[in-house]
Amino acid sequence: MRWLRLYARSRQIPASIAAVVIGAVAVWALGRDGAEGPGDPRLPVLVLAAGAMAASIGLSGQDLALDRTAAIRWVPRRAAHVLLAGAVVAAVPLAVQAVGGDMATSAFVVRDTAGLMGLAALGAALSGGQYAWTLPFAWLSFALFAPPPTSTPMRVATWMLLPPGTAAGTWTALVLAVVGTAAYAVGGPRR
Repeated sequence: MRWLRLYARSRQIPASIAAVVIGAVAVWALGRDGAEGPGDPRLPVLVLAAGAMAASIGLSGQDLALDRTAAIRWVPRRAAHVLLAGAVVAAVPLAVQAVGGDMATSAFVVRDTAGLMGLAALGAALSGGQYAWTLPFAWLSFALFAPPPTSTPMRVATWMLLPPGTAAGTWTALVLAVVGTAAYAVGGPRR
């Protein structure tokens, strides 16, 4: 298991997990007064996006040439990395809210985490691991300041703020998760 520990350190996984936990606890503590109400999706989305952005840092290693020339199969490892990072990003807010008040449903957390991690993986495939956070950040910024979703294109654009079970939100998150994970797993991070 030494290789697993070395892989985790090279991908900055301990620092990413610490950032995910600190972000979730900080936003939960700030939102405890309930000023926005329990149905407001902005705080949970902020926690999940911050977690996906923190996890995206580890989507590239220290040496891209070494990653590309190694004698191991990277496709399953890259896909597993994205899926495990998504599981951690989803589990931390659920664990934090189990201690305190209810911020979001499990379906909401899973859907948004899948879509945001897909965006982060796509960002790593398009612009490298150091800039993988830009796609989730840009989409979150647009979704937070967009007008109310009255049409299908606006529902797709603001998918992360829609209630769970909304077809546009679910399908958008699913497509982003599949396309992003596949692009990252096959192509790896950009140089």
